Amino acid sequence: MEKDLRELAGIINGKIIGDDHVLITGINSLDKASRGEISFFFDNRYRDYIKETKASALIVSGPVDTYKGSQLVVSNPKLAYARLAGIFAPPVSRFDGISKSAVIEETSVIGMNASIYPMVYVGKEAVIGDNVTLYPGTFIGDKVRVGDRTVIYANVSIMRDCIVGKDVIIHAGCVIGSDGFGYVRDGSENVKIPQLGIVQLDDNVEIGANTTIDRAAHGKTWIQRGVKTDNLVQIAHNVIVGEDTILVAQAGISGSVHIGREVVIGGQAGIKDHIEIGDKAMIGSGAGVHKSISKGEMVLGDPSMPYRLWLKTRSLIARLPQINERLRNLEKKLMASEKDVI
Repeated sequence: MEKDLRELAGIINGKIIGDDHVLITGINSLDKASRGEISFFFDNRYRDYIKETKASALIVSGPVDTYKGSQLVVSNPKLAYARLAGIFAPPVSRFDGISKSAVIEETSVIGMNASIYPMVYVGKEAVIGDNVTLYPGTFIGDKVRVGDRTVIYANVSIMRDCIVGKDVIIHAGCVIGSDGFGYVRDGSENVKIPQLGIVQLDDNVEIGANTTIDRAAHGKTWIQRGVKTDNLVQIAHNVIVGEDTILVAQAGISGSVHIGREVVIGGQAGIKDHIEIGDKAMIGSGAGVHKSISKGEMVLGDPSMPYRLWLKTRSLIARLPQINERLRNLEKKLMASEKDVI
């Protein structure tokens, strides 16, 4: 693929400094870019690479004097990079048609131009949309619905009745619609609570590899439009995750949590059941959230606390030995003064 710099400038609304006829064949990092590739600079830690880079053009937030090639000046270089990387990324590979070794139940409905690899199973009354890609080892349960242009990578299981929207990406090893974790004690016995609901993934959701999303006890576990999860995320039954929220690796969401829109949940964060996380809240990595969080609030720590309070407590931890020593000295002085008085 070859793109004129002017065409790329139009896509990312950039201003060209230098030769606007440069032809670009790919995108790469500053230290690995070669002639014909465009690179990007949005982190001062990599400023030294600018003098050495072989990139034919650079995406920047402002003119860079140390770089002599063409520059594309944009307001948000990281966003511009993401958009251009999408243009130069290789297309998703597709099997031509439906493999003879795939098992497709007769009562299922397969849309136009579907790509179904070997060793796929599609259950009874399932509906697969147009231009869907199902990679090897995928299990589509009975009455599952998969929307147009969705890509489901290898060894994904989507259990009965679940709904997957359009333009969804589900990475390898995910399980969508496994039973929620629900039991009642009868003496020493654990009696299983049947999980009668479903999981619904709305349009433009992306689910990271080996993520598990449990079906609801009743109703649905609902992952709303534009949500992105990293790998190894656990979402329990009846959770609602609001639009455009991000969940980073190993985050664990307990049952019946309601997460607002545009929330960011850091890696290895754990959230207690039956609480609410307000819109645009931010939960730091490793946080343990035991109570509801207000809209726009930022919390860290376990148990979680407001960001500024967490910073104060963290700074105190390093000083605890010194504070302890001072306290002991004060105790000794106090005891000595009491003896003098006696």
